[in-house]
Order: sequence, then C-alpha cells, then structure tokens
Amino acid sequence: MNFFERQAAARRNSTRMVVLFVLAVAGIVVAVDLGVLLVFGMQLESPGGAVALVALSSLATLAVIGLGSLYRIASLRGGGEAVALQMGGTPVPEDASDFNLRRLRNVVEEIAIASGVPVPRLYVLEHEAGINAFAAGYAPADAAIAVTRGALDKLNRDELQGVIAHEFSHVLNGDMRLSIRLMGVLFGIMMLSIIGERVLVHGRGGRGRGGGAVLGIALVALVVGSIGLFFGRLIKAGVSRQRESLADASAVQFTRQTAGLAGALKKIAGLHDGSLLTDKGKAEEVSHMLFGQGFAMSKWFATHPPILERIRALEPSFGAERLQRLSAHWLKAPPNGLQEDVALGLTGPHPGSINAPPPLPPVDAALVLAPASVTAQVATPDADDYRRADAIAAAIPDALRGLAARREAAMPLLLGLLLDDDEALAARQRGEIGARQGAAMADYAGRIHEQLIAELHPMVRLPLAALTFPVLRLRPRPELDAFIDTVHAVVNADGRVSLFEYCLGRLLETQVRESLDPARYARFGRRKPGAVKHELATLLAVVAQAGNADEAAARRAYLAGLQRVLPNEHVAYAPPAEGVRALDDVWEALDALDPLAKQLLVEAVAAAIGHDDRIAVAEAELLRTICGVLHCPLPPMLEKG
Repeated sequence: MNFFERQAAARRNSTRMVVLFVLAVAGIVVAVDLGVLLVFGMQLESPGGAVALVALSSLATLAVIGLGSLYRIASLRGGGEAVALQMGGTPVPEDASDFNLRRLRNVVEEIAIASGVPVPRLYVLEHEAGINAFAAGYAPADAAIAVTRGALDKLNRDELQGVIAHEFSHVLNGDMRLSIRLMGVLFGIMMLSIIGERVLVHGRGGRGRGGGAVLGIALVALVVGSIGLFFGRLIKAGVSRQRESLADASAVQFTRQTAGLAGALKKIAGLHDGSLLTDKGKAEEVSHMLFGQGFAMSKWFATHPPILERIRALEPSFGAERLQRLSAHWLKAPPNGLQEDVALGLTGPHPGSINAPPPLPPVDAALVLAPASVTAQVATPDADDYRRADAIAAAIPDALRGLAARREAAMPLLLGLLLDDDEALAARQRGEIGARQGAAMADYAGRIHEQLIAELHPMVRLPLAALTFPVLRLRPRPELDAFIDTVHAVVNADGRVSLFEYCLGRLLETQVRESLDPARYARFGRRKPGAVKHELATLLAVVAQAGNADEAAARRAYLAGLQRVLPNEHVAYAPPAEGVRALDDVWEALDALDPLAKQLLVEAVAAAIGHDDRIAVAEAELLRTICGVLHCPLPPMLEKG
C-alpha cells in the first residue's frame, strides 16, 4: 500500500472502531438496565415505572461513559506532548551533552528530513530499563516521540533507527489520532467499573434497603463495566496488532534494511527487561501506542503480534534456539549500543557509509519527473532519500543549525527564509515584521537572510524550517499567534512574492496552527474531486502560470494537471487576477479531500509543474511545499524516474 491507501485504511479502521465501540456501549447500557431491573424490579408497581427506570439507567450509563471519554480526550487535547508528559517523559534538550541523546536526535532529524515532515518533540522515559518507544499526537505538526532509557543504552544506531522508523510510520499514516481516541473511549468504559468499585469499597457501612440498593447498583456497574472493558480491550488489541505489523513493514521500507528492526526485536525477546514498563497502569493505557508489549498480558489482549512472529517476518530462518543462545550470551555480557556502534562502524558524520553523501544537484539542474512516481513516494522515504537527507544536513551551515536549535532565534530564522531577494520587496517585508515583532527582530531576520540564507541551496530551506519546529513550539501561544500573523503579512507584502515563498509561509502557518490546537485539525477528508473542482482549477492555474512565462505553455501545463484529477470535466484555464493570493481560499477545501482523491491531486500538481516530464530544482521544492500544506509529505529525492 502507498501512503494514500494506508490513509484510507486508517480512516476505515477509525470508522470500524467507532462502530464496534458503539455496539459495545449499547451492550453495556442494556446489561446495566437488566441489572437495575433485577435489583429494583420487585419494587415497581407499574410498567410505566419500569420504562422510567430503564430510561434513567440508560441515561446515567451513557453520561458516565460519555463524560469519562470526553474528559480523557480533553486531557489529551495538547496532542503528543500531553501524552509524553503524562507518561513521565523528560524533554530532550536541543544542546544535550549526553551522547545517547545526541544520537537519538540525529536519527530523528535524519528520518524527518528524509520524510519531509517537521522534526517531532523528543522525550526520554529515564527510569525505564526495557526497550520501548511510542509516537503520540494528532498529526505530524504536534507529534512527540518518546523512547526509554533502555532503548538508548542497549540499541545500536541501526536498531534505534529501525525503532524510530517504526514510530514515524505511525506519525505519517494517521495512526496516532486513532490511538488517542482509543485512550479516551476505553477510559469512559472503565469509569463504570471504577465508580462501582469505589462505591463498594466506601459504602460497605450503608444500612437499610436504600443502602443495599445502592450497593446492588454499584455491583452491577462493577461487573458490567469490567465485562465492557474486557471487550474494549479485545477491540483495541485487534485494531492495534494489524497496525503494528504494517508499521514493521513500513520501517523496513523506510530504512531499506531489516537488520536494525530485527536486532531491536531480538533484544526485546532475549533480555530480561524486554519491552516492559514499570508502571503497569500507564503501560496499559498506552499499550496500543508502544513499540513492544508494555506489560505481560494474555494473547487475547496482546496489542502486538508475538515477538518471534515479528522477527520471523523480517528473518524467516530465525528460530527459538537462536534466541536462546542470544539470551544466554546477553545474560553474561549485556548489550551496549554505543560499543556496538564502534564495532559496526556506525559512528561518524555519515554512519554506515565510507563515502560522503552525494552532492545536491545544481540549482539550475533539470530533473526527470513522472507524476505517478511522485504519489508512490509520498511519506515513503527510501535509501536514496536518506542519502539525500545526509547531503542536505551536510549543506546546512553550522551557524544556521545553531540558530535552528535556539528558542529565541527560531522566529527570526523562519522569517529570514521568507524574505525576498529583491531589496525593495525585502524592505517592505521587514517593515511588516517590524510593525508586528519590533525593529530588532526585523533587523535580525534581515541579517540572517543576507548573511546565511541568500546563497542557500533551495533544497535546504524546507529541512531547515523543519529543524526549527521543536523549539518554535516552546514559545507561548500569544507569541505563536502573533508569529502566524507576521508570516501572513510577510508573504502577502506584495503581489510579486514568489509562489514558493507564499507556499512556504502557508506551510509554516498550517503547522504552527495545528501545533497550537492539534485536536481541532485532526481529521480524515471525505470530499471528492468533483465537489472542489473550482479550487482544483485555481491551484493548477496558479502553478501553471508561475512555472511558464508563455501563456500557451501555461495552458498546456494546466490541462495536463486537470486531466489527471478531473478527466471528465472541462474547466477553462483562467488564472486568477490576484495571483498567489487566490490560493488562500483553496487550501481548506483541498485538504478535506478523501485520501485517494488527494492522490489524484498530487499527481495533478506534479503533472502541471513538470508537464514536459522535467522540472527545475526550485519547481521540485515548490511541489514538496504544496504537498506539505496538503499533509502529503514528500521526501527530498524526487528524480527517480
């Protein structure tokens, strides 16, 4: 499956989960009603009383489950960061001196650049000796990845990369939002048994018929809630096992090697601590998010396939006897990830490679591009993308990388990326910055642009913006709201702002807005191309006009794109008079497209940009930026034919 098919499958899973939980809740309500009738039935004098009692019981049960679920989901409204902190995660500082933490950050940044998504927030579960990790959040813009200290200490770099790639697949495929909703719904069902247990524990001294009735209802709530939780766990396990198998396959596809992921799974299976977490209660709540089983459970409730089954999917010849030998060896000499890195040659600026990464293509290079191959690459980085990510990382000056890691420098750096090379327009843009952020920031952004960004390779700009995201999100909400306003003013300072600068600004707006209120923007689209044909036509017309000075060539590019997404429609080529600003009205509608319809949209934009099957480097980056705005992250290596 490609990215769009996985997104469609995730949406179906989400719908299936909702249906199953609705059925489970309906069954719980019926069971509670029967229990209440059993307790009070003999005291009722008329059928009307029974109806009223059942109605009251049903409403009370639904209220407990609904309010419990809403409370838990609201507590997780902050997205991935909220989950990581509730699990006891410690944020990984940008300037960490711990080599294990620096290695973790390097691996995550490499995969983020290769995937085309913002760098997620990083956390470490310092007191967990088991090998485990999880990704949480509603979307890539608010994602957080947490790893245990055991994973950092015991895994070598390839194994750590396999684990992180597994978690990135959850980030990219929409699994995280389903995971958070699972936590909320299960908590609501669990509330019944919690209330029943508390009443039974604290109400034993109750006397009289009324007190006995209350205890009877509490017993019903405890029993029915426990049964409901049983079925809820079964549903969670069924949904999770399938996703974990897909995430393993995606991790192999990302890293183009099985040894890393298989090695991590072998260490989980062969070491005493395995993947277990110390806090069973917290481990159970996030069990469907974890890389490995967080606590011992029966196979009915297991949220992951059996560990040997996962290993054999990667290495079919691996058997239990080999695992026993590894376990005996590790009992005598526990694995040390850093020592293994040295032995395997996985240290240095470009680990695992004798040669430096290949250089970035010349700025004026013409790249061969096939629209259908572009959609296959969305959110699916491969070995070429990792090599390109290495080259991009090497092309980022140390001064810029240092600015990207500093909280106070993130905003001026991003604004510097948006400044135009034309001095008159740049002066106007700096005026917009000064009016909103102060003259000091305007001057700082201007100096960054002139000294560090003006000569920057186009392929470096998006990854550089991605590197700033972890520290940008640390700013208070009012400052981020003001930053969004400033970005909007800068990209609209003059009609001559390039389409790339406009889209980069829009991408920053989108990602910051989603990081501020992640739950609000977490959704799968359902619209079809025919419902948004005017928005599609506007986007394709603007893209075609921006890439072609000749009107006839622009029309051909537009029609090449339109044929991909609306083959049976005729929408005349009519570039909007307001130019790129017309795109302000199209993004929301286009982002709401069904995943498989988005696949056609990406093909259409790729066809319009490269209607002659060859595009410039700047056009490739424009394509990646547009795809980023539409939540279809493209890796950096597009020229694969």
